[in-house]
Amino acid sequence: MNIFNHHLSEIKKIIISEKNSLKLEDIDNLKGVNLETPPEQFNFDLSCNIAMVLGKKNKINPKTLALKLKDIFLAKIINFSEINIAGPGFLNIKLSKSALINNIKSILNNKVYGSNKSSETYNIEFVSANPTGPMHVGHCRGAIYGDVLANLLIFNGNKVTKEYYVNDYGEQIKSFVESVHLRIIEIKYKKKFPTKENLYPGLYIKDIAEKIIKENKNLDFKDFEKNFQFLKEQSLMASMDMIKRDLKLLGISHDNFSSETDIVNKDLVNKAVNKLKEKQFVEEGFLEPPKRESNDNWKKVKRLIFKSTLFGDDTDRALQKNDGSWTYFANDVAYHMDKVSRNYKNLINVLGADHIGYIKRITAAVSALSEKKITLNCKVCQLVKLYKNGEPFKMSKRAGDFISAQDLLNEVEKDQIRFMMLNRSNDVELDFDFDKVKEKTKDNPVFYVQYAYARINSLLRTLNLNFFDKINLSESNTNFNEIEKKIIRKVFEWPKIIESSSRKFDLHKITFYLYELSTLFHAYWSKGNEDKNYKFIENEQIKRKEILSIINLVALVIKNGMRILGVSLPKKM
Repeated sequence: MNIFNHHLSEIKKIIISEKNSLKLEDIDNLKGVNLETPPEQFNFDLSCNIAMVLGKKNKINPKTLALKLKDIFLAKIINFSEINIAGPGFLNIKLSKSALINNIKSILNNKVYGSNKSSETYNIEFVSANPTGPMHVGHCRGAIYGDVLANLLIFNGNKVTKEYYVNDYGEQIKSFVESVHLRIIEIKYKKKFPTKENLYPGLYIKDIAEKIIKENKNLDFKDFEKNFQFLKEQSLMASMDMIKRDLKLLGISHDNFSSETDIVNKDLVNKAVNKLKEKQFVEEGFLEPPKRESNDNWKKVKRLIFKSTLFGDDTDRALQKNDGSWTYFANDVAYHMDKVSRNYKNLINVLGADHIGYIKRITAAVSALSEKKITLNCKVCQLVKLYKNGEPFKMSKRAGDFISAQDLLNEVEKDQIRFMMLNRSNDVELDFDFDKVKEKTKDNPVFYVQYAYARINSLLRTLNLNFFDKINLSESNTNFNEIEKKIIRKVFEWPKIIESSSRKFDLHKITFYLYELSTLFHAYWSKGNEDKNYKFIENEQIKRKEILSIINLVALVIKNGMRILGVSLPKKM
């Protein structure tokens, strides 16, 4: 149960029914009215800005209106026990003891507490690293973001397909296969690997070459053109195996792998372009030279152009190159037509920092292909900077010119990587310090959250209890102390965090919240070491039944949150 939504709904209904008695002429569907957790110093459960919102619209002094609303709400909302007017007109609200107890019981009876109970369909395309070698650190951030976003949407009850688009077509693939071929020639015929532009120099190419030689000992590899198709299949298979291995080590799996080559071979590019032509969104014409780029290779050639400015793009986009062949964008349009045809209600692409400029054109294409019925939401994951011993972490020779996912996994564990990659908003750069994430201190968020759960388990073992054993809370014999009330208020925020994270795809809000909740719990634990009145256990018995409810609330939320993040919860640490 989301108490914020529940009580806000009550408040709005009362305002509508009392509109005339309050002499309100303009309530405008109560836009801008919200219910939040007040700052800690006020020691209240909820805070509402309604007096200020309606006061401004109706030219009424907010404090005068707040005094009237206070009396009405106390009389009509049974769960409100006290209301205080703060600042320019905020209504700070305390819930009654019976409301607190009933909410706690409801939460403990709901194993998916926080879920929004949605039922939509999503396709999330993420990672989609070029199949020309192992994943690098930048891919890791997008991979974890996409996987956790899928977990969050599934937690809310949605159906999600996790998809990887394999860019196995075009010049970069030819260069990759040529690199493998030249390594084979180097190994098999002792001819030195050349220094040539566009080749892939990483030692992993040698690994692929050795694997192909080992599995095809009698094959003559000298003729590149003759063996190209076979080498392409073998090289791509080996590269994708590396990528899938790294993804598995990060706790990630995909439901579907779509191939660019399949898109081309099925003639979907022509079909997509023709579909846009029928809608008069494609025309034959000329484009201006790209801005801020060299015009040396630019030719004014008549070509097919997608009128993407009709859908919010800055400029129309070429579907053909100078030689008349399809652009990469045209292939991508065809791929997204395929996704649109699969009847998902929502499409999400998780992109790297270098794809920001690509967003407007592809969202325009989806809008055109779906007749504006489907929205493509693109989320960009910014760069990751690695540090060790206070210095930038160096790339490995095996990867070539980048730091691989394997380099990262060799330094720290999956749980640390998954949590910390989400510990900042996806749209800002992330500093990942190996030393910090290995610390067993409050400064290491993933450790601190796991440690809270482990401490709760140690308490239950000591008491010989299980999670969610019956807890008898009644209004007459239940009294929460101030620390417990803070924890309860934080637990009440969980559905609000899930709602906000789901609406805006702001996954860092979950890691922040779990850390804050764990910090409150650890503070309570430490208080017991300082003051016997706050001890959890006395003579091997739970001191107060209220404590049992608190540790179960904290454990339930941490368990749900870490399940969404795909991070383990050790029972002992």
